[in-house]
Amino acid sequence: MFSIEHEFDSTVITLVDEGPPPLQEDVVINSFAECVTIEQLDPRTDRIQKITLSVGQLRDLAAALDLPEGVYQIRETDDQGS
Repeated sequence: MFSIEHEFDSTVITLVDEGPPPLQEDVVINSFAECVTIEQLDPRTDRIQKITLSVGQLRDLAAALDLPEGVYQIRETDDQGS
């Protein structure tokens, strides 16, 4: 299950783990214009762990989810036919 909320400066997506235990803590994704943050409570330390991805890293992650094992580099192309 997930929720999407539009805030003033970001879009917040919360992923809730469902199904049989063991379940993971909720994952909160904040999408800003310049970066994306991913947060999750670490129950062992009772602290929020946070990862920040650049827009380029997020693009690479999205591409990597559908590719086989290997090393890749995404290159921007000029779609104007020049």
